[in-house]
Amino acid sequence: MISTRYALPVTLLLMLALIPTVIHGYLGMKTVDGLSVTHINPVLDNFTSTPSSRQPGWGEDAFGCDEWIERIYTNEEGKSLRLFVGRSYDHKRLYHHPELALSYAKDLRGAGETRLPGQPEIPVTLLQNDTRPNMAAFVLLYDGKFIDNPISHQVRNSLKQLISPGKPMTLFYIADDNASKDTAFIKTPAASLLEKAIKDFMAQQPL
Repeated sequence: MISTRYALPVTLLLMLALIPTVIHGYLGMKTVDGLSVTHINPVLDNFTSTPSSRQPGWGEDAFGCDEWIERIYTNEEGKSLRLFVGRSYDHKRLYHHPELALSYAKDLRGAGETRLPGQPEIPVTLLQNDTRPNMAAFVLLYDGKFIDNPISHQVRNSLKQLISPGKPMTLFYIADDNASKDTAFIKTPAASLLEKAIKDFMAQQPL
């Protein structure tokens, strides 16, 4: 039996423990910033696009995305690239091996990290197949900041995320199924398109 002198602190602790459950479970509180991936222009400089053949519910099933796009962008030289941009409040589903869903059966492995030309604040994770010309790269954005290490980021912000309304993470993922292994990523059309898509998304005015 608990002494009555402990009743108040125990009650306060229980109330604190219930805050995340109330915020995320019962109320489902989320931060809406007014940004939308659907506002990314289907024409980005010398790239024009067509939608991919994914079904409308695919992004939600794969990543828990409230909204997403996947387009095939082609430049004037006929180079085609696949761009996916999605936003989800379930961060781990976005950052934990997105290539398993977005580049299924391509057998992509980690190939290090780089930065976009002239933009050291944007870390890019690189993926490639060692024997085939398949490659991909992705960038993560959260609360206006680009994420270098998503696991460390989530650990550092875990308490804040528990007691605050959820904020979406954004994944920018570009895939090239006919990449040159002799060209550094930052000099490729894929890097150029990725940079243009991020810039176009960030140009929106948040709420």
